[in-house]
Amino acid sequence: MYRVAVVGALGAVGTEMIKTLEDRNFPISTLIPMDIPEMAGKKVRYRGGEVEVRAAGKGAFKDVDIALFSAGADASLVLAPIAASEGAIVVDNSSAWRMDPGVPLVVPEVNPDAVDAHKGIIANPNCSTIQMLVACKPLHDAYKIKRIVVSTYQAVSGGGGPAMRELAAQAGQYARGEEIKVSVFPRQILFNAIPHIDVFVDNGYTKEEMKMVHETHKIMDPAVEVSPTAVRVGVFRGHSESINIETEKPIDLAEAKRLLEKAPGVKLMDDPSRLLYPTALDCDGQDAVFVGRLRTDPTVPNGLNMWVVSDNLRKGAALNAVQIGELLVKKGLKPRKL
Repeated sequence: MYRVAVVGALGAVGTEMIKTLEDRNFPISTLIPMDIPEMAGKKVRYRGGEVEVRAAGKGAFKDVDIALFSAGADASLVLAPIAASEGAIVVDNSSAWRMDPGVPLVVPEVNPDAVDAHKGIIANPNCSTIQMLVACKPLHDAYKIKRIVVSTYQAVSGGGGPAMRELAAQAGQYARGEEIKVSVFPRQILFNAIPHIDVFVDNGYTKEEMKMVHETHKIMDPAVEVSPTAVRVGVFRGHSESINIETEKPIDLAEAKRLLEKAPGVKLMDDPSRLLYPTALDCDGQDAVFVGRLRTDPTVPNGLNMWVVSDNLRKGAALNAVQIGELLVKKGLKPRKL
């Protein structure tokens, strides 16, 4: 049994991490929720009871085996090395460590053995990258993907609690006939799609888009070319992606469906004759990456289109982090002796 900390326990992802640990019956002897000092003493729900939140900081991790972080990049840059130096293995959900060459970036269905190289910190990839690679990995193994063109339709929960509250507030303002107020997003998000997530960089792409490029190279294959467009849409939970792949080997559509049906972490929903395809509402609260709308792309020699949907707070964040913890246990992490 393990002593597990959740850092950022009162946030949207931290709350989901605690729920996921409980749902999957992770072998926990003690749950240690942590947050900023101002939140110390508050309570979180766990296994029918309440657990008091501890302030994260120096000395807080000396009795921790695994620390799941969802506290933001700035906090992780400071706290993750402290936790690792005090003996905890950190699984960090922020962007702080993802591209550090000494830190493994892991999707358990794609590159599980990468955890073996950790030096106390393991990075959780970006939510949009995770679901894309879970869907693409079985096809890459079979046909060797050369190029991915992906457009994302990302839920506001990817922006945290303030973003979710803004969408809810705008819905109320619209219903009451009031002026719709904008503060979190650059434009009104209600009834809208905004092709802008994170900041723009020199090449005209956003940081969110470039994360998908760089993380794909680190996790799956540096030879795969990735052309992304990331869009925020007025959905509370669940990211959707339109993915076009071009492969080295010819793709057999029926075989591709069979590969996805048996792929770990994937649920195939693909029968247009019965209007069966995944939507954001289908994946809400679910662990799987849902795949549908598979069809051959006739404009390139070996092309395939698919529609991929996943709960960004589950597989896109909390679940992937917990699965990394499960990998550590499977690979023989020893609980510290108290």
